[in-house]
Amino acid sequence: MISKINSLSLGLCLTIFFYLSFISTNLSSEELKILVYNTHGLPTVFAGDDPVERFPLIGQQTKRYQISLLQEDFAHHELLLKNLKEESVAVRGNGNSKSFCPFCSGSGLTLISNLEKEWQLEINSEAFNSCSGWLGGLNDCFASKGFQLAQIKTPSGKYLFILNTHLDAGRSGSDRKARAEQLGQILTKVKQETSGEALIVVGDLNLKWKDPEDRGLLDSFKKDLGLIDSFEGVKSDKDKPIFDYILYRNGQSTSLEIIEAGEDVSFEYEKGPLSDHPALFLKLLLH
Repeated sequence: MISKINSLSLGLCLTIFFYLSFISTNLSSEELKILVYNTHGLPTVFAGDDPVERFPLIGQQTKRYQISLLQEDFAHHELLLKNLKEESVAVRGNGNSKSFCPFCSGSGLTLISNLEKEWQLEINSEAFNSCSGWLGGLNDCFASKGFQLAQIKTPSGKYLFILNTHLDAGRSGSDRKARAEQLGQILTKVKQETSGEALIVVGDLNLKWKDPEDRGLLDSFKKDLGLIDSFEGVKSDKDKPIFDYILYRNGQSTSLEIIEAGEDVSFEYEKGPLSDHPALFLKLLLH
């Protein structure tokens, strides 16, 4: 009888121990849901669709995410702002870095935060030093492309860096050279600023997943920063080539547990998709 009681007591103690361990783990973990989206926000005359109708809908969609990282938010930013949460914070990337070109645009990058006030957020942006294409190719030099680097501190004191970028487009040798130099600039900045902390790199990298040369450049970049894919690319409904990525690594003091990653297929309206790129998302726990 005493043996049975001891066994029951031991079993009960183990149950309580594992339950308390589970509760403790969940209380010390924080959840984050991130959107990554190239909004195709060119001026209406160049966009080939109706961005004036699309952008308010995109703004409304960001309400479901704590962090939204946008690219090509060029010409319709005010429409986006009018459709965010009242308490949302929207930070644009670098502006026009070319003083000799008054009609050139900024980076087109925007970070939208719906984080609660207990979270701390600090954002810096930087223009790329290189580009390819003025009057030929895809005219990337008319946009001052670059990157945003955000440092997030959670309520429990964990640190996470998120980098949002949009690399040079095009398939020429000059375009490839520009992308390599842009990734090199990001690499230098990240190594200087993140000190081995947890990192997420997102955006339209204009690197084709199935192109061996592009894949080699991507793999080298990932290796240098210790990044892995949250998924191996996501295809849109039209089966277009993959250019958009979410890469991540764990840090010295913070580890990232991916709960779910993929394409948010709700980014559509009666005329079709809200952009010519898929809306990618990442749901994760910070431990």
